[in-house]
Amino acid sequence: MDRLRQRAAFLAAANGLRVNAPAFVVQNRRRNDDGPIRIGFTVTKKNGTATERNRIRRRLRELVKRVDAVSMRPHSDYVVIGRRAALDRGFAVMLDDLRSAFNRLDRQHPG
Repeated sequence: MDRLRQRAAFLAAANGLRVNAPAFVVQNRRRNDDGPIRIGFTVTKKNGTATERNRIRRRLRELVKRVDAVSMRPHSDYVVIGRRAALDRGFAVMLDDLRSAFNRLDRQHPG
C-alpha cells in the first residue's frame, strides 16, 4: 500500500464513490493501471486544534494498518476523511466501521 500525497489524487477520489461512518468518510476511485492500492488521510480544521487533528489522523492510519488489504480493491485510491467523533469512538468499533465501509464500497462498484 502506498500513500496518496498529491492534491490531484485527492480531488479525483472525491469524484468517486463514498461511504459515511460516524468517525470518518471513505472515498474510493478505481484506477486503470497496475499500481498498488493507495490511501490518503485528511482532517479539516473544523475538527479541532492541530493536536486533535493529528490524533484523529494517527488513529485513522492505525486503523488502515490493522484492516487486511484483502478487503480493499486492487488498483484503487482511497481517501479517509476524519471526523471529530474519531477522538472519542472506541478503536475496535472504528475498526468494524472501516471493514464495513470497505465492504459497502465493494458492493457499490459495478462489475
